Amino acid sequence: MSAITASMVAELRAKTDAPMMECKKALTEAAGDMVKAEELLRVKLGSKASKAASRVTAEGIVAAHIDGTIGALIEVNCETDFVSKNDDFLAFGKKLAELVAARNPADVAALSALEIDGATVEATRSALIGKIGENLAIRRFKRFAGEAKLASYLHGTRIGVVVEYSGDDVAAKDVAMHVAAMKPVALSSADVPAALIATERSVATAKAAESGKPADIVAKMVEGSVQKYLKEVSLFNQSFVKNDKQTVEQMLKERATTVKGFTMFVVGEGIEKKTDDFAAEVAAQVAAAKGQ
Repeated sequence: MSAITASMVAELRAKTDAPMMECKKALTEAAGDMVKAEELLRVKLGSKASKAASRVTAEGIVAAHIDGTIGALIEVNCETDFVSKNDDFLAFGKKLAELVAARNPADVAALSALEIDGATVEATRSALIGKIGENLAIRRFKRFAGEAKLASYLHGTRIGVVVEYSGDDVAAKDVAMHVAAMKPVALSSADVPAALIATERSVATAKAAESGKPADIVAKMVEGSVQKYLKEVSLFNQSFVKNDKQTVEQMLKERATTVKGFTMFVVGEGIEKKTDDFAAEVAAQVAAAKGQ
């Protein structure tokens, strides 16, 4: 088993807000597997860990561009929140979104080879790094092209959503805003990725087992938890943010609108930002030492 270091304990605590010793115990039980340890804490601490784990630490922007039925959504990262507000950096992100929509690059490498303002994207990025004094990276993008209409919503520059739809423009814009607020993972319960369902079922099973109830009751508790989860994370089943008396699906039907898909980028989602916090590191080491 790999050694459980103070930095690992501190990282898990930052993700979950769980007590330091609980983090160390979970990492030990999980043999150093960070994902497994986080799942163990969810079982023990309930939803607190999963809510804290959704916090984003990396910086940058999301930019969008739509021209008819052609559009693009892109995330560009930087090191600090200060730079994410820099005019040159914001302009760079906007130009990249326009370039993706217009030129349809296959990936980030292909995008980096394209030209803007007489230089390649990569050369422009390098020059901007020299000017700003911070590392910049193009993380991901998605291009949209087809018969579906497109609606976008940007929550500041940190959350971007593009909705593919047919029907009412205002309803589609409302859905884009709803997605940014409620962060569904799929259109319907049937579309939720199997891996997410499996994880939720595993957590629900472990929590239900602690109840000490008969097996048949435990099975019903697990199934109930999974079904509740599916409704909470599927767009059509969520309560509409502008009217919680109806679901998104009911609102769309009322307004004769069909949503065919949505894409959401949240700045830094899934990225751990390196911090040099000496005091926190010392505290983590002391706490870890006490638990040995």
